[in-house]
Amino acid sequence: MSNSANTAKTARKPRRLFAGYGVVFMVLIAVFVIMSIVNRNFMTYSNIYNLARSTAVYGIVALAMTFVIVTGGIDLSVGTHVGLAGMVVTLLTVYGGWNIFLAIFVALLSCAVAGIINGVLIHDGKLPPFIATMGMMTIVRAVILLISDARNISGLDKAFTDFAKSTVGFPGVDQFGNPTTVGIPVMALVWVILIVISWLMFRYTTFGRNVFACGSNVDAARLSGISVRKTTYGVYLLSGVYCGIGGILLTSRMASGIPTLGDGYEMDAIAASVIGGASMSGGEGYIGGTVVGSILIATIDNVGTLFGLNSNYTDIIIGALIVASVLIDRFKRR
Repeated sequence: MSNSANTAKTARKPRRLFAGYGVVFMVLIAVFVIMSIVNRNFMTYSNIYNLARSTAVYGIVALAMTFVIVTGGIDLSVGTHVGLAGMVVTLLTVYGGWNIFLAIFVALLSCAVAGIINGVLIHDGKLPPFIATMGMMTIVRAVILLISDARNISGLDKAFTDFAKSTVGFPGVDQFGNPTTVGIPVMALVWVILIVISWLMFRYTTFGRNVFACGSNVDAARLSGISVRKTTYGVYLLSGVYCGIGGILLTSRMASGIPTLGDGYEMDAIAASVIGGASMSGGEGYIGGTVVGSILIATIDNVGTLFGLNSNYTDIIIGALIVASVLIDRFKRR
């Protein structure tokens, strides 16, 4: 083997260390091991149960963001989609007396329409995704505040609010001796279902391949016969629907319609996607990486709560992880 070949091979080795999301996965394992040692409450069933429910909503919104980021875009309106779905369900059931399933359908439809409008503004209006989705974020949040009179709305059906507490598992007792079900929260199972669907779309569907093609080189994708319009519409519609599902689950957990629901979720979604290996330049992303990133973000928040830390400290950590992940991505592309 020639010296030049050896040099090229050697130069490639460090870059493989940053491939995919293996490093982030190891960090997550390390966090769990360390926390299980330093805090005896971390690995208790009640804490893991609450962590799973929190991660489910973060994770669903992060899946939505991953599809958008892979195309080279960004969706700053994901948090407002969460809030919109929750408020629509609340208003229709509490004040309108609608059937809960019909209300959920209308809520998801509302989020889907908002997502398609994002796609139209970006593809047909030629607006940068940052500007289009920031405008949508502002508009939708204002609409939520208007239709709710900027106040929390209670009175949701007990069957709906109990859904967030439900668990698939086996009978047991809690710390007070009350009967309960020990197992996996249904909220987490919904997330798992969406993970599988997302992975299958990325791996085996034409739409998934088109998402990567548009993110890698949109001009080449267009010349090869891919409909960039349909792909753009699709990812933002999917983003709206996924976030709507997350918003419905979160509303069930909070047991009321909250006008500020989902506020700030866009940053956590971006963090989970980027930390999990999605490239802000487009063309690269991993469903598994997003899952690991979502768990890591939720775990950092959970650790901060267990230690009674100011939330600003956890925000600093998450921000640093975002910057480090983007820098690593830039290093990989040199």
